[in-house]
Amino acid sequence: MGQAPVVYGQSNRPPRGDYSRASADYTCPQDYASYTEADHDTYRRLYERQCALLPGLASQAFIDALPLLGARDRIPRFEEVNERLYQATGWELVGVPGLIPEVPFFTLLANRKFPVTDWIRKPEEFEYIVEPDIFHDLFGHVPLLFNPVFADYVQRYGQGGLKAEGLGACEMLSRLYWYTIEFGLIREPAGLRAYGAGILSSSGELAHSVRSPEPQRLPLQLERTMRTRYKIDTYQQTYFVIDSFEQLFDMTAADFAPIYERLRGLPEFAADERDAVAA
Repeated sequence: MGQAPVVYGQSNRPPRGDYSRASADYTCPQDYASYTEADHDTYRRLYERQCALLPGLASQAFIDALPLLGARDRIPRFEEVNERLYQATGWELVGVPGLIPEVPFFTLLANRKFPVTDWIRKPEEFEYIVEPDIFHDLFGHVPLLFNPVFADYVQRYGQGGLKAEGLGACEMLSRLYWYTIEFGLIREPAGLRAYGAGILSSSGELAHSVRSPEPQRLPLQLERTMRTRYKIDTYQQTYFVIDSFEQLFDMTAADFAPIYERLRGLPEFAADERDAVAA
């Protein structure tokens, strides 16, 4: 018997994906035979568009690792990516029908398994899709899993998520995921660059995050990040900047339990609330 669909935030429609295929840990085989030529063409066009936008905006580590995804004219097979990925960092991709609950998600990450939605958006959703699809998950997230330091950070996040769930602190930790793994910026020798998957898989937010004068960009600081709410339906108005993936990994070595306890009594920051310190 399959799992129930998962919803995050507010939506007027049920989640996409066939959850009847999901096993107890919410994973499912990639149903490669179900992809149509139109699906492969959508992936190809998305890939080509994003590749053209990367220079000067995306992290060099991401650009260097992107070819390791393999096929760019068709949806890659997970098992083929896994041959390279496991050898590089010990990670592997597992298929999921869509969004999954926090505990199964954290458990997969803690075990160096990255859940990838196995369906792709429809052509009419080319510019914007509400839920993550295979293009967002593969193109946005997977290249940096070939980076040993970043790969270790993602595993550490999963381990921390399991602890946070027991402490009732998932909301605070989810903000760290949002502002690093999904919408993080990094300062490289050549300038400010994006490394977050939500930015790297978006045609509009990539330039907005790096070059627009509108958003504020703050140095990543755990407590400020965990207190900051975020928007899921607009470009971000606040980004947090790191100097290296090593900094990100080292910052999450501490026990977060005292931090969670301290933050419970403090007010939150709105997603667009301005700060006196800018990166």
